[in-house]
This record gives sequence, structure tokens and C-alpha cells, in this order.
Amino acid sequence: MQVILLQRVAKLGQMGEIVNVKDGYARNFLLPQGKALRANEANVKSFEVRKAQLEAHNLETRKEAEAVAAKLDGQVFVVIRSASDAGALYGSVTARDAAEAAEAGGFTVKKSQVVLDRPIKELGIHTVTVTLHPDVAVKIKMNVARSIEEAELQASGKSIQDLAAEAEAQAEFEIAELFDDIGAANEAEEH
Repeated sequence: MQVILLQRVAKLGQMGEIVNVKDGYARNFLLPQGKALRANEANVKSFEVRKAQLEAHNLETRKEAEAVAAKLDGQVFVVIRSASDAGALYGSVTARDAAEAAEAGGFTVKKSQVVLDRPIKELGIHTVTVTLHPDVAVKIKMNVARSIEEAELQASGKSIQDLAAEAEAQAEFEIAELFDDIGAANEAEEH
């Protein structure tokens, strides 16, 4: 099906272009979301009349998105989740969770604007892309932890695995000292 794009669509084209897309993609995504019109004669004429208005609206929304992007770029949001001692989450952090965390931080972000490369299934600091406008995207960080204290430790640069390794090394050191003390006591008794 041929459609006229009413805004820039990633991997498809710029506003005003007439492109061929699969019927299902047009009917289920582009047309209902107002991102495109069917490319028939009436719609082409209608688009030409409205083109200046659409471009002005697009420019206005882009400027608003860039203003929000300047504040949102690089922000770190904390998400508290339960996880195993090894750092694997019981579940995952989704786009909705990221949007809710950003909203709790004072930003208006819809879950459809959050782009996760892969589901977040472990504790740590993860980079997430937020698309505020077809031409404006920013990176935020999701600090996924079991508690606020753990989130602060992660923010300072320590991972859960580092903390677990330090605790294990400390325990092994204490056990080794205990055996050394026991060994020295046994030697003293024998002499």
C-alpha cells in the first residue's frame, strides 16, 4: 500500500514522502497513529494544502522535545526490584517501569517513547533510549537495585558482584586466620 508520511518515521522516510509499505503495517500502525495517510489523489491534494501547517507543527513539537531533552539527557532513575544474591531479577524492568520512574522524577514520558534494546533482567546501571520526537532521542540511565542503599553503592561505581566478591574474600580471610590461630594453638600444645 502506498502512504504519505505525515511525520518522519524511522527506517521509512521523512514527512511528505510517498512510500510503499505492507498493508498490515499501514492499517495497524501508521494510519491509526496518524503517522500517514493513504496515497490517493484526494489525500495527496489535501496534504499539499496542509503541508506548511504540518511542517510548522512538527517544528514546534521538535523544539519542545529538544527543550525537554536538554533536561532529561543523562538523568539517572532508581528502580527498586527484588533479585537473587547473584543479581538476577525476579522478573524484568520494562518500558513501562522506565516511563514510571521518569515520571516520578518529574518528566512526562510515555512507555511508547522508551526504547529498550533488550529486557533488563539484572541489577546494575543500564542505559535506555527515550525518543521524545521522531528527530529527538536521549539516553537515560536506569539504576536497578534491591534497596536505596544498594542503588547509592551502584551509583558510586560498585556492582553487586563486586560487593559479593569482597564479602566472600573477607569471609575466606577470616576463616584462614581462624585456622592459622587453631594451627598455632595445636603446635603450642604439642611442644
